[in-house]
Amino acid sequence: MFQAALPIIAGRSENRMQSLQPVRGTQDLLPEAARRHRRVAETARELAERYGFAEIATPIFEFTEVFTRPIGETTDIVAKEMYTFTDRGGEEITLRPENTAGVVRAVLSNALVQSVPLKFFYQGPMFRYERPQKGRFRQFHQIGVELIGVAQPQADIEVITLGLRILNELGIGKRVMRELDALGNPADPCIRGGVPKVALELNTLGDPQSRAAYRDALVGYFSSRASELSEDSRRRLGANPLRILDSKDPGDQRIVRGAPEFSDYLNKDSHLFFAQVRDGLDRLGIEYRLNPRLVRGLDYYTHTVFEFVTTDLGAQGTILAGGRYDGLVETMGGPAMPGVGWAAGVERLAMLISEPDSPQPPVAVVPIGATAEGRALVLAERLRDAGLAVDLAYSGNLTRRLRRANRIGAFAAILLGDDELAHGAATLRDLGNGQQSEVLLTELPTRLKALAGTRIEF
Repeated sequence: MFQAALPIIAGRSENRMQSLQPVRGTQDLLPEAARRHRRVAETARELAERYGFAEIATPIFEFTEVFTRPIGETTDIVAKEMYTFTDRGGEEITLRPENTAGVVRAVLSNALVQSVPLKFFYQGPMFRYERPQKGRFRQFHQIGVELIGVAQPQADIEVITLGLRILNELGIGKRVMRELDALGNPADPCIRGGVPKVALELNTLGDPQSRAAYRDALVGYFSSRASELSEDSRRRLGANPLRILDSKDPGDQRIVRGAPEFSDYLNKDSHLFFAQVRDGLDRLGIEYRLNPRLVRGLDYYTHTVFEFVTTDLGAQGTILAGGRYDGLVETMGGPAMPGVGWAAGVERLAMLISEPDSPQPPVAVVPIGATAEGRALVLAERLRDAGLAVDLAYSGNLTRRLRRANRIGAFAAILLGDDELAHGAATLRDLGNGQQSEVLLTELPTRLKALAGTRIEF
């Protein structure tokens, strides 16, 4: 039986190799896309550093319990989406589906709990098995920040402010919406100054006591209508009824509209904390709208939760989201310690930004003849030392090499022939107007600087 299956397996593998396609839900980042990703990550890193966040990098795979314990066994991520496997040593390993749990694990593993407050920025790939769609992949990239060890609402305000600053710097956060009612009633008093193209939605999940009281109320309400719920929501009813509020099933959404409001179950401390967060945002002039159904998808959130959403990406409108997770460190075996943070999908942000500046246009060095080939290597390095981008033509006749120079966007070509090299010169051709002149090799950097109109220091 096993031997009979071998030709089929081999055939499938051979067909897959012949098609040479990436695995479903993954993509190749070609130069243009890579530039967009780089702009998002570098902008976020630079601004995060301005707020005192230092970069951290955790492994892309962890022991599975790093994610199952804090994220929650009943969440879609753990139940349906994690890439989990047993390695050759018999350990159960999971490719990271998100990075907050990994950062907290790093804090505990490296005994950093005595050094709070801790402020970290990260960027890198994450992995979830879900249906690929616009802006969503099975291997995707995130930027994110975590502020660990600060219980005051100022931490929530700071991370939200940083997120908005990054969106603004990328040219995403300040655009005006085409349709005034795209995010709800434009007269909503929680939206000040008009409806933005990107909106900040805000909610509170309260402290553990408030959450427990609200959970009991939800169980009572949803239990009375359990037969109308989707299969997933019936499963969540016993384990985590708050997750029903986040259901995308149309039938569930109709039932959710009649569910109790969280605000009716918040105790005094939770009300005060959320009021302080809102007051801080008001003082900074940051617009937001209250969304009482916003719960986020992970079990570890408490108090503030928030999302920056847009209408430009269709149904997948969340571009940056997060919240407070005061019980996460303790859940993972550490001391009781507060934390707050967010993550943003790089793919989604990259779709919304304007085209980044192209790389510095190169100079094409075109040797003509065997002698010039060796001299061209030396000259190319000398020009790179001077700060110029240089493309060295490897083969082909003069016409073919100049055609390549035009294709890569070179602004000039340096033609090296035996006659010019005999007296220490080269022919410099302006590829913009086709004019050319003979230039001493020692003067090439200065002439190229003038021709390119750059400010490169030679």
